[in-house]
Amino acid sequence: MQQHANTQDDLAAQVTPRIRPRAPWRVADLEVLPRFCLRVRFNDGTEGSVDMRAFIHSLAAGPFAALREENRFREARIVLGAVTWPDDLDLAPDAMHHAIREHGAWIVT
Repeated sequence: MQQHANTQDDLAAQVTPRIRPRAPWRVADLEVLPRFCLRVRFNDGTEGSVDMRAFIHSLAAGPFAALREENRFREARIVLGAVTWPDDLDLAPDAMHHAIREHGAWIVT
């Protein structure tokens, strides 16, 4: 008779390494700034700002309209190298990286 594994005996979580996205365009550090702006640093050291003010308050905001409340906007986190918010909202890190490398900032429209 085979016994079922006890969750205390399951060591897979201890053996599996944590995923760390290494692509140069993945976000490594994030600071939420006032007025719907972010400061980001990427794996390759590129740094810059992201201004979402106009987009969030536009008719084109779609699901991002939920971020119009500044407390909600401040819930931004990095998940697998992308800036994300609850309810599966995220920004494309490659597009952000490209704009910041070219202009030092990304103004989301």
